[in-house]
Amino acid sequence: MHTRNTGHVELARAQQERWDSAYAGRPQLHSAEPSAAVRRAAELFGAAGIDDVLELGSGHGRDALFLAGQGFSVHATDFSETALDQLRHAAQREGLDDRVTAALHDVRDPLPPADATVNAVFANLLLNMAFSPSELRSLVGEVHRVLRPGGLFVYAVWSTDDPCSQNWQRLSDGLSVHDGFVGRFFGEDLISELAEQWQLDELTPYQEGQRLLWQVALTKQ
Repeated sequence: MHTRNTGHVELARAQQERWDSAYAGRPQLHSAEPSAAVRRAAELFGAAGIDDVLELGSGHGRDALFLAGQGFSVHATDFSETALDQLRHAAQREGLDDRVTAALHDVRDPLPPADATVNAVFANLLLNMAFSPSELRSLVGEVHRVLRPGGLFVYAVWSTDDPCSQNWQRLSDGLSVHDGFVGRFFGEDLISELAEQWQLDELTPYQEGQRLLWQVALTKQ
């Protein structure tokens, strides 16, 4: 299998096609309701006086639109052009297109912003996706790079305590697969490892629907 760094290019391409097909077949794949994670993120960003957010893995935009509706300027990225088209149309329909921009980007590649130019980064379930351990560490390192000192990174991930994890078939590198989607469930040890460069402000288990997740808030020191 060809590799880019230590990541699996063929797996990444297959997952991109799988998600693009899912968004095309089912608009508003993740519902129109904002996630619990973004509601908490908006509180944290607002308390810190932040008014602009970079969202990674935005999907069709339910969280980006919520943030924009709360007055934040949002730059949303995803690797599915289908999802981003849905986001753009929804932003225009809701009169929020002046606060939302959307760009195609695969986070396995370096993030576009220059060093220390971003105030806040939000990612709901993105880190659960089909990343090798080195790609995951690189992604968190890239978020650290683009954030200004004192900037916030808020994310949510599926927990290893989620009973649904038992229905996923185990792969290598800690990944699992179910219905063609590849992902990773997070234990507290992995979250702590990824937070080594950061100030860990919040690590909270919570439930959303039938899923058990972690809410994580980090500050760049």
